[in-house]
Amino acid sequence: MQENTNRSKPIADELLIDDDTPAAALEGSRVRTLLLLLGLVLVGLNLRPALSSLAPVLGMVSRDTGLTPTLAGLLTTLPVACLGLFGPLAPHLARRLGSEKTIALVLMVLAAGVVLRTVFGTFGLFAGSALAGAAIGVIGVLLPGIVKRDFASRAGLMTGVYTMALCLGAALAAGFTVPVAEHFGHDWRPALALWALPAVLALAVWWPQLNTRHAAAQGQWQVRGLLRDPLAWQVTLFMGLQSSLAYIVFGWLPSILIDRGLTPMQGGLMLSLSTMVQVPASLLVPMLAHRCRNQRPPIVATLLMVISGLLGMLYAPTDSLVLWAVLLGFGQGGLFSTALSLLAHRSPDQHVAAHLSGMAQGIGYMLASLGPFAVGLIRSHSHATWPLALLFSLIAAAAFSVGMMAGRKRLVGVKAEPI
Repeated sequence: MQENTNRSKPIADELLIDDDTPAAALEGSRVRTLLLLLGLVLVGLNLRPALSSLAPVLGMVSRDTGLTPTLAGLLTTLPVACLGLFGPLAPHLARRLGSEKTIALVLMVLAAGVVLRTVFGTFGLFAGSALAGAAIGVIGVLLPGIVKRDFASRAGLMTGVYTMALCLGAALAAGFTVPVAEHFGHDWRPALALWALPAVLALAVWWPQLNTRHAAAQGQWQVRGLLRDPLAWQVTLFMGLQSSLAYIVFGWLPSILIDRGLTPMQGGLMLSLSTMVQVPASLLVPMLAHRCRNQRPPIVATLLMVISGLLGMLYAPTDSLVLWAVLLGFGQGGLFSTALSLLAHRSPDQHVAAHLSGMAQGIGYMLASLGPFAVGLIRSHSHATWPLALLFSLIAAAAFSVGMMAGRKRLVGVKAEPI
């Protein structure tokens, strides 16, 4: 009976489950929870616009700054590489400052990086992209821990909300950057600088969390031998390879479609549509995968959707690209959620899962950054589609190979030990 009652409550009420709390305290708790919930959503909304806003106007940026295709590829690669480089610093910053203060500080860095891309020419472009990527990497590592700490009984619900916010932010930036640029006389600078405003808004809503105190962590744990474990490397490589395909789409899909005759606005809208479709996929695929004995079936199904969608973007008639964008987005949303689920399914406990997540994100994102850079190298020598098709197919084949090993129902052979 209690379960059915809870299902009828709003999300905010579900997160406040102590019925014996006095009315005044309950009201204060409800306000704090709503502020934290809104803060998490707004922070999550900021984790992709710095990446997806550049792609639709990359042609304008390259024309005005004189970037070669190789340098443009490096520009799309740099923030992804910074995700892997700076993400591992997040736990150290959180121990010194606390997670809430670290996120507030990094939101400032993110806003500064987004604006810096629009000033000081080429130097500002690269320096701002690096700052934005570093900030996103740190926040991306800290948010799941806050969800587990403050919404332990509703972690699945909050993870879904967080994923939806992430995809929504990416889609909005992909869809609105070109219209804003056209509004300002085809000037890409205000269109890119615009995406500092969501970071400022998130900071304002997040600010009350700086006054919240939390109990110290119950001890510290160490995990040894993860880098020598074959299964850990299989999970890491799968995370990196599927992320490589994702960041190729974020960085280059509009440019590829513009070469096929679409306008910059149409290319941005295709990226926006594909990203929006990831929202239901990231929720639906894990539900269906739960019925499987292991994660191999969803890996196969979603990878087939992704490579089919990518090849469709290259070769399908332009009047059918909407269907291929939907297929691509659904596949990538499901593939990403499946990769995240492997971190838990392959770990014997939460401490090992945390270390495996750090390994998969740190090394995986560094690997993922090579994909957009490779596209830039290819486009610097030729605008033919077959080299891109070959690259996409090779990455997908490698992801399939390691995915079949990572998807087996096994656990990494390491244990967490208290320090």
